[in-house]
Amino acid sequence: MLQQTRAEVVIPYYQRFLERFPDAATLAQAKQADVLACWSGLGYYSRARNLQAAARAITASGGFPRDYHSLRALPGVGPYTAAAVSSIAFDQPCAVLDGNVLRVIARITNDGSDIALARTRAQFQRVADGLLAPECPGDFNQAMMELGATICLPRAPGCTSCPVARFCEACKAGTQGELPVKSGKLQPQTIRAEVVIVEKDSKILLHRRAARERRMAGFWDLPQPAELNGLHSVVTLGSFRHTITHHHYTLNVLAGAVPHIPRGFRWWRLDRMQDIPLSTIARKAIRLRHPRTN
Repeated sequence: MLQQTRAEVVIPYYQRFLERFPDAATLAQAKQADVLACWSGLGYYSRARNLQAAARAITASGGFPRDYHSLRALPGVGPYTAAAVSSIAFDQPCAVLDGNVLRVIARITNDGSDIALARTRAQFQRVADGLLAPECPGDFNQAMMELGATICLPRAPGCTSCPVARFCEACKAGTQGELPVKSGKLQPQTIRAEVVIVEKDSKILLHRRAARERRMAGFWDLPQPAELNGLHSVVTLGSFRHTITHHHYTLNVLAGAVPHIPRGFRWWRLDRMQDIPLSTIARKAIRLRHPRTN
């Protein structure tokens, strides 16, 4: 859950998720729609699908993997997660390489190589492996990540309070503010769109995204005006902004009525919204109409 998401946002989701799915076996046996509903609002939903697939693999194997390569074989587990879990939980000598550690290494070595490139990451991984204290790999990895998160900051590194400043080549050269170097950053895209709330008897008209869709597959969502033939009695409820990676949406929320239910749509009760995987955009839009809706 912490991948691409701030801790203060994650905590309530984490607590609810563990209450609903307290162990791997429970998660493995759950319906995917229930897992997505519990995750709804966190975004990056492939994480939830991978987490359930990993729970199924763990349950089938009869236990949790205890080494780097076995962890890497789990769905959704990349090099960073495998190194962090194997070192912190099982004392395996595996150096982590996340964004904070990349920044620390770039500055310690005064290396201006582009960290967006695979060859740079491979080189920095070798440096991290060489620095790792094998007798306490978990402590060392957490210290490196914490150093980057609290002192070796992106825009204002606290060099005067840094415990390793005397080893830092960038600090000596005065180049710490220029590192690390990263190219290829995607330019933000501004998108304007409209969604419609069609309501009857405390029910909202929703449609489910197809399983083959690249984004939000299997989630329920509000319609756009073009999807509703005969839409009438339209009023504007308001608007809000929503960001997904580098896409910045401005959503105009309408309310209206239709003479018949389009194919692929169905009514969902307002008090059932928390039970289905509902898109964050739909959830925010419905709150404009019903502020107390979860």
